[in-house]
Amino acid sequence: MDLQAVRTFVAVTDTGQFQEAAAVLGVTQQAVSKRVAALEKDLGVRLFTRTARGAGLTVDGQSFLPHARELLRAEQRAAASVRPGRRALRVDVIGRRLAPAGLLSGFARAHPGTDLDVVTLFDADAALSAVRSGSVDASFRALTLPPGQLPDGIEAARVFDEPVELLTGPGHPLAAAGTVTPAQLAGHRIWMPGLVAGTEWAAYYEDLAAAFGITVEATGPAFGTEPLLDTIARSPDLATFVGELTRLVWPAEDDLRRLAVRDPMPVYPHSLIWHRDNPHPALTALRDHLDALRPAHPGAGTWTPSWAR
Repeated sequence: MDLQAVRTFVAVTDTGQFQEAAAVLGVTQQAVSKRVAALEKDLGVRLFTRTARGAGLTVDGQSFLPHARELLRAEQRAAASVRPGRRALRVDVIGRRLAPAGLLSGFARAHPGTDLDVVTLFDADAALSAVRSGSVDASFRALTLPPGQLPDGIEAARVFDEPVELLTGPGHPLAAAGTVTPAQLAGHRIWMPGLVAGTEWAAYYEDLAAAFGITVEATGPAFGTEPLLDTIARSPDLATFVGELTRLVWPAEDDLRRLAVRDPMPVYPHSLIWHRDNPHPALTALRDHLDALRPAHPGAGTWTPSWAR
């Protein structure tokens, strides 16, 4: 059986779309389609159906999936047994402007001889599936599942609590405040069109809003970071939440303001997840690096959802 085609099948399953799978695998969408078609011909069944949201598994695809994952795990174990550490460590960082990308960049500077392959998967479900299959070695995620409910073989450790800031335009009533409390945000319009129901980041901001009586609006099209910043810069009443380490760039004339939120400080709980059977030596080095960065007594004066504690 062509393991490249099997890996492509798992990537389409994890991402839910042929186009996203192509980006993860670093090939064209046409190549993904050809690999899946060849695998379906080899097996004599259809593995996917096209849906409005992308690619869905058929009954045969669902039956084949656990065996496909085991094939990839066996391939990884076989390769690692004779070539330990020779391939790049593949890590999911959610988004290249977000805090996990900065944490991984710091690791790369501290370990200049380590090869890294950086990918961005959609949500925690896709990340967990990718770690289970071995298509990534580790992923940075906020985990809403308790440790005892993680998939078999998956381990996780909380590695970074990122302060959440308020971003406003110069005409916003709070623009000159410098620092605000969560209670002060009640009654103000917090606009986050990138929130997607069912994701871990949507769960975080839903709980934050409920805890402090804040209204977070996720309506309207999400055209990306730049259009969001343009809207915030020109609005007298809209604001949005951003992570302290989120890298944002805007024209000087926009005069956007990043306000610290205190008393308590909301923090976004980043965890690293990996498979306990993963033998890559750089994975151990990454975990040790992140462990050394974490404060000895985190959490004083901060807020995070109950599922993160």
